[in-house]
Amino acid sequence: GEENLVLLDGRHEFPFSFQLPQEPLVTSFTGKYGSIQYFVKAVLERPAVPDQSVQTELQVISHIDVSSPALLTPVLRSQEKMVGCWFFTSGPVSLSAKIERKGYCNGEAIPIYAEIENCSSRLIVPKAAIFQTQTYLASGKTKTFRQMVANVRGNHIASGSTDTWNGKTLKIPPVSPSILDCCIIRVEYSLAVYIHIPGAKKLMIEMPLVIGTIPCIGFSSRNSSITSQFSMDMSWLALAMPEHPEAPPNYADVVSEEEFSRHVPAYPPPIDCEEQLCCPVFAYIQEFRFQPPPLYSEIDPHPTDVEEMQPVSFML
Repeated sequence: GEENLVLLDGRHEFPFSFQLPQEPLVTSFTGKYGSIQYFVKAVLERPAVPDQSVQTELQVISHIDVSSPALLTPVLRSQEKMVGCWFFTSGPVSLSAKIERKGYCNGEAIPIYAEIENCSSRLIVPKAAIFQTQTYLASGKTKTFRQMVANVRGNHIASGSTDTWNGKTLKIPPVSPSILDCCIIRVEYSLAVYIHIPGAKKLMIEMPLVIGTIPCIGFSSRNSSITSQFSMDMSWLALAMPEHPEAPPNYADVVSEEEFSRHVPAYPPPIDCEEQLCCPVFAYIQEFRFQPPPLYSEIDPHPTDVEEMQPVSFML
């Protein structure tokens, strides 16, 4: 409640704590086209003179527990592509990938299990990347911004050869947690495993990720058997029917990846962006070479429901 205080000249400090509302609050986020921000404002009212006010931003995190059953479910995807040019078809390239769960936290390394078979006549390169998709909804319109935040490259695979990833790791950089329950801004992540095929379109599979705030515990016991489980899950792929040979490649299929990345929009399909990645500094992603960078708010690594604020000071 309001109190009438008579204060002498000098500096006066009033320590206080602030209880956040009980209803769920959306995680603080600053993105390319919009933001979710929270502020604490203090106002000093004085007779016959203008009010004096100060405000400070506070970071709010809506916790996501990656130990929840929905986020512990493995994700498996498979795809095959016939590689052809004009009237010549060289053979299929097959890709299957699996991650052992859907939910991860910042700083975790995602083990990727994949099998790649190259029956084409070309030298192929498998890669994996984490993509962040920001979706903004306002006035009945939707705007989307997509960017790569981490990636890893596999070994070249010669014609007639196969390769297996038995837990190839891709570390999650400092990024905002997923925002899935806000009506105006969504922040979603995916893990893409894809193959660059010279002279043809990329073969790509994409698996959903949720970046949480409460890490998973007691999960390592499953790692020992994941490889054998994956091999069993993949056994049916030998029976898959090849897709039809594709049409002659267009310009975007045959130019260099760097040239291609300069001309395509930032969202859909994922492009090769190794050159765009820089090491994160604190909670910020450095500027990308071919697209404008988003802004990131630094997140308190140890959030609590009660935000302890610094004393607010006024000079009378």
